[in-house]
Amino acid sequence: MTARILVVDDVPANVKLLEARLSAEYYEVVTASDGYEALEICDTSNVDVILLDVMMPGLDGFEVCRRLKTSPSTAHIPVILVTALDQDSDRITGLNFGADDFLTKPVNDLQLLARVKSLVRLKNLTDELRLRVATTRDVGLESILRFPAGGEGLKNARILLIDERPESVERIRRILGDQGSVDVQTDPQMGFIDAIQGNHDCLIIASNFAAFDPLRICAQLRSLDNTRSLPIVLVADQGEETLIRRALELGVNDYLIRPLNPNELLARLRTQLRRKAYHDGLRASVVKTYELAVTDSLTGLHNRLYLETHLATLFKRAVDRQRPLSILMTDIDRFKLINDTHGHDGGDEVLREFARRLRRNVRGSDLASRYGGEEFFIVMPDTDAALAAIVAERIRREVASTPFAVNQLGTSVPVTISIGIASVMPKDDNVQSLLKRADEALYGAKASGRNKVVSAAA
Repeated sequence: MTARILVVDDVPANVKLLEARLSAEYYEVVTASDGYEALEICDTSNVDVILLDVMMPGLDGFEVCRRLKTSPSTAHIPVILVTALDQDSDRITGLNFGADDFLTKPVNDLQLLARVKSLVRLKNLTDELRLRVATTRDVGLESILRFPAGGEGLKNARILLIDERPESVERIRRILGDQGSVDVQTDPQMGFIDAIQGNHDCLIIASNFAAFDPLRICAQLRSLDNTRSLPIVLVADQGEETLIRRALELGVNDYLIRPLNPNELLARLRTQLRRKAYHDGLRASVVKTYELAVTDSLTGLHNRLYLETHLATLFKRAVDRQRPLSILMTDIDRFKLINDTHGHDGGDEVLREFARRLRRNVRGSDLASRYGGEEFFIVMPDTDAALAAIVAERIRREVASTPFAVNQLGTSVPVTISIGIASVMPKDDNVQSLLKRADEALYGAKASGRNKVVSAAA
């Protein structure tokens, strides 16, 4: 897994050492000798992970990290603070500024490479989500891409703790206090089920069960869609470096070493919850964007783009399985007169109400869509022409039976529709021919007086 790593240190020997270690693993390495140069590189080029020295002249690493994490364009880049400082307070300061990890010099090769590999994987996921969001050019994109502030997320978090040792459970509960709700499971297999079924924001799992490998749970959770992005924090004992490295390779997000520092635990949880909130926002934006791309904003029905794509799929399936399929092409009669008389607002009310009545009269398996203007399509799988005609007549009567409101003053207008029906032919048919037959049938309904249902000739 190649990536571009930025190494920032004012001591050339330190830079050369880290550069050699990372280059040997086929990472592309760029370097900076101070904080200002590092910020410029991040602003002007793509960086996947930053290894950032704390003790530097001018801007120290804490300040560089703070600036990176408060800028929407760089906040998503993972930062590992690398320093000779080994005080808990320094590590917690870095984590609170948004750093993803804190390595103490001299850097252990296994920890360095395992952590870099883990964060590169996370950065690739983030980049993919950001790209999907950015290409939509949605209004408010800047706020979507902004990383949440450091203090958010922990207060109302729901945390699952899987640990069989009562004294360890009690200590973690005391540390969290009222910072979030904690669900405890001492049986690791039941904990796995709780993780799948529960709506947790983070999982804390102990490393040393008497008769169970906790990494098996981590691997299984990473293989399931609903838990693939669940933050997992491993609590390990001194001397379990090999286990920690393997855990990071399997997708565990972070780890702590006993004895636990309360402030460090809280800081690391905040980091994970902040990143989860960011990814959740990106995913929600992708889903929303997809819905907007295939949904008509006025009526809430699928739009023409979705219809044309999905109709081709349904048509092919019907032909392959030799099953019937029918389409209804519907047009609101004299819609221009409604617009001219009651304005476009009144016309919009008619379109919305027609969509509501349409939904009430089609099955969940049917595809109802707005083709454009006052034209609508209903695609009906497993429906022959005779049954389609019955449904079309029911829809026609539903529309004609009750006038449509066009404003909040109670003004209403009678509305009728014309419908053309076409069904898949047994041989030598295609989507274009099917649509053409439906259009010709609709034209026939309008030409013969409107407010009618006409089926295309077989």
